[in-house]
Amino acid sequence: MTTTHDSPTARPEQVKKTGPVIDDWRPEDPEFWERCGKRVATRNLWISIPALLLAFAVWMVWSTVIVRLNAIGFNFGTDQLFWLTALPALSGATFRVFYSFMVPVFGGRRWTAISTASLLIPAIWMGIAVQNPETPYSVFVLIALLCGFGGGNFASSMSNISFFYPKSQQGTALGLNAGLGNLGVSVMQFSVPLVIGCSLFGGIAGAPQELNDGTQLWLQNAGYLWVPLIAVVTLAAWFGMNDLSSAKASFKEQSIIFKRKHNWIMCWLYLATFGSFIGFAAAFPMLIKTSFPEVNALQFAFLGPFVGALVRPLGGWVSDRLGGARVTFWNFVLMIAAIFGVLHFLPQENSPGSFYGFLAMFMLLFVTTGIGNGSTFRMIPVIFRTLHQRWCAGKSEAEQALAMQEAGKESAAVIGFTSAVGAFGGFFIPIAFATSMAESGRPEVAMYIFISYYLSCIAVTWWWYSRKGAQTPC
Repeated sequence: MTTTHDSPTARPEQVKKTGPVIDDWRPEDPEFWERCGKRVATRNLWISIPALLLAFAVWMVWSTVIVRLNAIGFNFGTDQLFWLTALPALSGATFRVFYSFMVPVFGGRRWTAISTASLLIPAIWMGIAVQNPETPYSVFVLIALLCGFGGGNFASSMSNISFFYPKSQQGTALGLNAGLGNLGVSVMQFSVPLVIGCSLFGGIAGAPQELNDGTQLWLQNAGYLWVPLIAVVTLAAWFGMNDLSSAKASFKEQSIIFKRKHNWIMCWLYLATFGSFIGFAAAFPMLIKTSFPEVNALQFAFLGPFVGALVRPLGGWVSDRLGGARVTFWNFVLMIAAIFGVLHFLPQENSPGSFYGFLAMFMLLFVTTGIGNGSTFRMIPVIFRTLHQRWCAGKSEAEQALAMQEAGKESAAVIGFTSAVGAFGGFFIPIAFATSMAESGRPEVAMYIFISYYLSCIAVTWWWYSRKGAQTPC
């Protein structure tokens, strides 16, 4: 949809619709926003959300599949299974580095449709591979790496939505996009155990796998379940979303963020919030299985990502009102408290531990990761708007307007790039647990490393953003 206006006060009947590209986009203009901007932004947001939900579902699907792989005839070690949960995070984080710059180059509509359609490759290939017990581990490694397409989508999705909303509403909008999109992890971890127990697609999806106790599984449904949904959302993105010509920028123009100190500082903080969310989501089922082997991990695995995703919009909403830095600071304090709670309820040499205490503390930890995800992303637009306002102080009105446009482009690129760095947490956390388990047979060493990291984030947030007299209060 192209929207053109003869003047800032153009009547609605003067708005012309000629295609998917919008040439006149002024979300900071209250009259424009109420007349037509809000409606267009909302439509793009509500198509973006299911696209991102499916991306997260495909990205994290191995966290559920690995629990059943050996039961249907494969013979992979615990470390190999942990690697299958970690590799999508590694490739997804790498893809995000590139995806974070794609929307200004290709347009949000085009890139959302293309990146969503790419999820069909690992989803279909997984469905084929799990049906043959002779499939080598190297093939599963490749499929796991391709599932990283889903992780990459987050960077471009968040960058795209940030262009549609005024700064005062970006915390809530980005929180909704990310929070409901993040629900893809829990939707997947809840639905996959259900669909692999039935012949969802009949004979067209292949024969079931026989277990030792005589029951049947259709593990291929873990991949095939998403195929028709991906196709529908791809079409919705192509025909229902928009490209903004004002968001166009080359990679060279966007690369200025690598010279911005606050880009790297926010990468450090977001690695602690989103990296913890996605890393714990990937490792949680195996952590339950190894720490409490008598518990059916798949009955509880979806709960953590569910609550973490659900509260992410709350983190953005509260930060819009109280300030992102203040919320982020106290959130890291709670994250440390939750880790100590998890440690307290783990089995010890002279104690069996408490699974439900462990579960409750992990739920608190997931809640804090979700709130921190929302609050850190709320900080970014405010930081770069403040910097550009400071740099253009005393200049002409036209130069100030251009500076605000540049602030929007930079903050969108930083949102995408920090999401790329944050996604590496999905790799490091499962590997930290795997290493800790291999060295000591217990996960405590990894937990203490996480505590040290969160302490550093408290110091960084206080010094740069939340203390009185901070360089860039937000």
